[in-house]
Amino acid sequence: MLERHPNNYPKLHNATWPGLVGKGSPGAEPAIDLDTMIELTVGAEFDGVRFDGIDLFLFDPHFSIDSGDEAIEQLANKVRSLGLNIGSVVAPVWPPTGGGAAIGSDEDRARFLVQVRKACRIARRFRELGVRPYGIVRIDSASSVEDWSRDPDGNQQKIARTFREASSIAEEYGEKLAAEGEICWGGMHSWKRMTQLLEMVNRPETLGLQADMAHTLLYLPGYNAPEDAILPGDFDWKDTGTFGAAYAKLTSALRPWTIDFHVAQNDGTVFGSGTHDKTGRHCRPADPNGKLDIVRHAGYWLRDDQGRVTRRIRHICWDGCMFPNAVMMQPQTWNEILATMVRVRDAHGWKE
Repeated sequence: MLERHPNNYPKLHNATWPGLVGKGSPGAEPAIDLDTMIELTVGAEFDGVRFDGIDLFLFDPHFSIDSGDEAIEQLANKVRSLGLNIGSVVAPVWPPTGGGAAIGSDEDRARFLVQVRKACRIARRFRELGVRPYGIVRIDSASSVEDWSRDPDGNQQKIARTFREASSIAEEYGEKLAAEGEICWGGMHSWKRMTQLLEMVNRPETLGLQADMAHTLLYLPGYNAPEDAILPGDFDWKDTGTFGAAYAKLTSALRPWTIDFHVAQNDGTVFGSGTHDKTGRHCRPADPNGKLDIVRHAGYWLRDDQGRVTRRIRHICWDGCMFPNAVMMQPQTWNEILATMVRVRDAHGWKE
């Protein structure tokens, strides 16, 4: 049945961090270990197509940011033996994970940059070992919207400075960084602020945007930045014409910066779990309350304004962050997700 799906790019990845993010803290569900997340990924199948790889969170208990060469090689060998690649990796830049706020003190910013350096070292080693042919190192401001709002202009300058220094580190390792636009991260919490920050850093060859379809959807109503809303406050989600025009405006502004892409569904609401602040809720692909036609709206990101496939994104990733454990432990969940990913590639991919 593979002849039904001739495109082999972009490669299809599954994020492993949904087993960890928002899990394991008091009151939250227990974490799901990395081996289990990999097994669920390997077991998924649709029409003879399987996932091509995983994206990885560089933090315990999945994979330590302080891992040495032996641990890196062990994971590389395991992934290779399963016919997978590693794509993008997440740097644990937040204060609770050993990092520091990008708007913080010199010491805070130094800790942020140390985590970026460690992540770039691991990412490069995976690349050298032949299991990471594409992908970025993911970062954010590690700062709340509330803290950022105490001095918007000054703090935006601080984030830009931190990201420029992080970009210089990434260049030492031959890596690229992608800042994930989410409503929960100060300075990145609206589409205008996100675009402004990328322009202020002005390192387009090294720093771009990680666009998640669930998170960026919440940019439209201006959830944490009503002054930057594209949709009116009384918007009716059934008004597909207004929604389409708003989505085109959003993606036209952010697409030129986008170097990493998460396929996702959102129901127009926010969700937080454990220690993770509220952000765009990730839903299953066919959620009856989902606001996105995933295949069609993915094309707004993967095609240019003239409708041409950009071929800029070499792999796409499903992010099921903060899915309930009961949902994640069902193999059918991942079959449904993979089917959606295949349809996105059928519609907006290419063959090499």
